[in-house]
Amino acid sequence: MTTPEYKGWLSKRVNDNIPEPSLENVRTMEEYLQIEQLEEEKKHLRLDADVPKLKAEKLRKGKRMVKEDLDSLKTDYKKLRMSMRTAELGKTSEQW
Repeated sequence: MTTPEYKGWLSKRVNDNIPEPSLENVRTMEEYLQIEQLEEEKKHLRLDADVPKLKAEKLRKGKRMVKEDLDSLKTDYKKLRMSMRTAELGKTSEQW
C-alpha cells in the first residue's frame, strides 16, 4: 500500500516527467534502407549523365583548338605567299 506522500514524491520525479519520443515519424529499417538505396541510385544516374556531358565538352574544346590551329596555319600561309611575292620567289620556271 502506498502513502499519499509517496504518490506525491513519485509524480514529482524528474526522470518520470521526461516525455517519451514520438514514434509517428520513425521509419522502419527496411524503409530507411530503401531510401538509402534510392539515393545511391540517384547519385549513380547523375554520374552516368555527367559522363556524356564531359565527353561533349572535351570534344568542343578539341574542335575549338583545331579551328584555332587551322586559322593560324591559314594566316601563316598567307604571310608566306605574300613574302614570296615580294621577294619574287613565286615565279614559275617560265617566268624566270
